[in-house]
Amino acid sequence: MMAVMSRVEQMESELRKLSQAELRQIREWLDDVIEDELEFTPEFESSIGQAENDMAAGRTARVREPEGS
Repeated sequence: MMAVMSRVEQMESELRKLSQAELRQIREWLDDVIEDELEFTPEFESSIGQAENDMAAGRTARVREPEGS
């Protein structure tokens, strides 16, 4: 009996064929899609305010950087 691959498994299989540059493009696109779908909840707005206060006080926020950049 042949196993049926899920859509995610199919995408993972295709992604493994891409170059590092292509994978970075996909990652940037996914980051944009996820960011666009964020809801401005009170907690999220509060975290933005805290980050702005930290920056104004000279404390830097931790920024996630992709490896190899």
